[in-house]
Amino acid sequence: MVFQYSEHQLFEETVFKDIAFGPKNIGLSEEETEARVRRAAQAMGVHDSWLSRSPFDLSGGQKRRVALAGVIAMEPQILVLDEPAAGLDPYGRDKVLNQIKKYHDEYKTTILLVSHSMEDIVKYADKVIVMNKGGVFLFEETDEVFRHAGEITGIGLDVPQITRLARLLKAQGIDIGDDVYTVDRAKERILELWGRKQV
Repeated sequence: MVFQYSEHQLFEETVFKDIAFGPKNIGLSEEETEARVRRAAQAMGVHDSWLSRSPFDLSGGQKRRVALAGVIAMEPQILVLDEPAAGLDPYGRDKVLNQIKKYHDEYKTTILLVSHSMEDIVKYADKVIVMNKGGVFLFEETDEVFRHAGEITGIGLDVPQITRLARLLKAQGIDIGDDVYTVDRAKERILELWGRKQV
């Protein structure tokens, strides 16, 4: 599990030692520990030149990636990330989330991404669990879950801005579908609708 603001868990004098902390403490050899540090660093986009530096000399996004590498070096089968991009600027946010996606694609690790950002969810999640009052409200493929936009907003959660726009358009008689949750899909549907009206 990686908690929100995971960089607060950094404490070693070098980035290498920080990433190596977990593998070392479960009794892995120096060779295996180093191999895991290198794999985890590469997976999170931590440059070799950072490994000898103090983690406290890095930017916020860089610290976040080092903290994530420290957990990934343990090679968990399931990785739970609580708002892994919270508090980062847009560039740092994209960098961290893209590295996590790349890691998932390469290692096929199950990742549970906890987030209030629906834009992040639609961009990175294959399936979505919507929680309400401590229980599962919805559990569906990302493509399906936003068909329930009215129900989701009804329990006080948000939907992507483009989904809200699609609902407003539908109320005005312009139906581009109930499954619009990305700008690309909205564009595709609007062009389809426009093409039909031109014929």
